[in-house]
Amino acid sequence: MSQNLQYLLDIARKYREKHAFSPEERQTQVRSFAYGNTRLENDEITKHDIDNAVESLHSECEHPVCP
Repeated sequence: MSQNLQYLLDIARKYREKHAFSPEERQTQVRSFAYGNTRLENDEITKHDIDNAVESLHSECEHPVCP
């Protein structure tokens, strides 16, 4: 890996660490993303539907984006 690329990766890592979302902010972002993208495909989807889907997946998921 070139020194320039390594330098840019180091800067990106430091930025991400400094400006990381809190778990609550991340959850809000995940739900917003899911709602927006799902709504594009189905205009009958509501935010309540997304909340229900996230809650139903909660027990099955061990990924950091899970609530």
